[in-house]
Amino acid sequence: MTAEAIETRGFETEVARLLHLMVHSVYSDKDIFLRELISNASDACDKLRYEALTDASLTADDPGFRVEIAIDRAARTLTVSDNGIGMSHDELIANLGTIARSGTSAFVEQLSGDENKDMNLIGRFGVGFYSVFMVASRVEVVSRRAGETMAHAWESEGTGTYTLRSAERATRGTTIILHMREGDDEFLDPWRLKRIVKTYSDHIALPVILKAGADEGQTEDETLNAASALWTRPKSDITAEQYTEFYRHVGHAVDEPWATIHWKAEGTIEYTGLLFIPGSRPFDLFDPKRQSRLKLYVRRVFITDDCESLLPGYMRFVRGIVDSADLPLNISREMLQESALTAKIRAGLVKKILSELEKRSADVAAYRSFWDAFGPVLKEGLYEDFERREQILKLARFRTTKSGDELVSLADYVARMRPNQTAIHFITGDAATIASSPQLEAFKARDVEVLLLSDPIDDFWTGVGLDFEGKPFQSVTRGDIDLSLIPEAETPGEKAAEAPEADIATLIGAAKLALGDAVKDVRVSKRLTDSAVCLVADASDMDMHLARLMRAAKGTGAAADAPRILEINPRHPLVKALATRAAAASADDLSDAAHLLLDQARIVEGEGPQDPIAFARRLSEMMVRAVG
Repeated sequence: MTAEAIETRGFETEVARLLHLMVHSVYSDKDIFLRELISNASDACDKLRYEALTDASLTADDPGFRVEIAIDRAARTLTVSDNGIGMSHDELIANLGTIARSGTSAFVEQLSGDENKDMNLIGRFGVGFYSVFMVASRVEVVSRRAGETMAHAWESEGTGTYTLRSAERATRGTTIILHMREGDDEFLDPWRLKRIVKTYSDHIALPVILKAGADEGQTEDETLNAASALWTRPKSDITAEQYTEFYRHVGHAVDEPWATIHWKAEGTIEYTGLLFIPGSRPFDLFDPKRQSRLKLYVRRVFITDDCESLLPGYMRFVRGIVDSADLPLNISREMLQESALTAKIRAGLVKKILSELEKRSADVAAYRSFWDAFGPVLKEGLYEDFERREQILKLARFRTTKSGDELVSLADYVARMRPNQTAIHFITGDAATIASSPQLEAFKARDVEVLLLSDPIDDFWTGVGLDFEGKPFQSVTRGDIDLSLIPEAETPGEKAAEAPEADIATLIGAAKLALGDAVKDVRVSKRLTDSAVCLVADASDMDMHLARLMRAAKGTGAAADAPRILEINPRHPLVKALATRAAAASADDLSDAAHLLLDQARIVEGEGPQDPIAFARRLSEMMVRAVG
């Protein structure tokens, strides 16, 4: 091969950072590199098996799928080969030279620059192929895509560049040759490799073979794993460790599953489900595509790992497989979406998952860990899934004005509602500020519990007219609130007197005149007990926090930009003083005060003054008058 035939390329910046970490890693559990390579090889075989359903010639010369491991102690190399789908020239660049997996991208995003902290992330993320550089000083990848005649070789030392060239390979698939680093000869020991495969890859549904000659006296190839689909075995024959390793394989994860759901559905439609709820958030949980990550098999033949029809978007955190005995092997993506059989499988999966969550919710501590990780996603079902809203509401947990750090179910909330309380009250907003919102003052004075909703989806599901056990949801920042039928809690001292009604009416009239279209109305507040002013949305308008979210997302429009109602507290000393002044002054004298009240209300809401310069001028002038 001439120098001109060798193509040298630089790694994508993110990959270069990742490789630097791998090359200099002192991570103690380096076994993961072999687990990742075998997992990738299994995926490559699954993809080819699926393509061969429509083009049998792709596997005609070699129909039996396998992964092979070879040791050359003299050359100090470890070779992992598969006869899967292989990679073309461009696929080698895309898969090995750039960030090709969302999990890898998430890993890079969390790199802090502190090498000790960054190395601790290795075990959490796995990081796929790139983990080979923890044990190898140089890596060669020779691959030939199924259906093509040309093979290509990728090679790198894990530094800033890699090379590509044409290569010879008689058959399809990929061979990875690791030139081991000094000090990592343990991975050239057949017994060590056998233990790793048995521990991490026994569930792989194709044989992992140690080639003859790897060990003294080994004259035949040796299969190191059970080489049968885990989900086809009886549950009684599967250990917790085997379930965990299968979860890590199928979910590209390194944590332990929070729940394992394994069952076989029989009757009008037959399928097996082996589902896992992760113990921690997957890296792509909030990917805008909201893709399901279940793998679909038909009679143990892999079909796809991107089937939107199997689970709704609000259950995208679930990992695992579904193996159907009734779907056709050559089913297309379009047929999957329209198939009545797929719809029945989907209904069965959702029912099983919700049932498992309901059962596990009795363990408060364990369920708290699930809800903290996946509650914001499951609540999307309240907006999307009309049929199962009641089930999801029962599973939902919330922080409230009275719960502290604990989470509260709606059943518990309803059970302790105050006498004459007819609605489930809630407020949406930023978690750090909503608990101290002035709109909550009257509710706290009457000991009325309010749900504190801080997830973006909360603004959407609360607007679809839901109720729980006949109690509607009502925003404390929207519409006119009347709590007069709910007795106030006992409080020390006497309440301050209100300003005279006539003076308040004059103040409101002057404020309306001064503020004009900046507000929809000015009125006396039934919400406030301590603060001077607050902003609320009219009953027919969009809730205020949702409007802010839409403006931030450039979704402005009449609904998002509608003016709000300014409410004033007639017992507050400032409002009382302004009301007295209003009775004896012209409207012009109160213009600056009215604008300052509006800006104060906006600041409390986290919005800031509409005109910061005018706000600063008015504030300065009033302070001068006050101290002068």
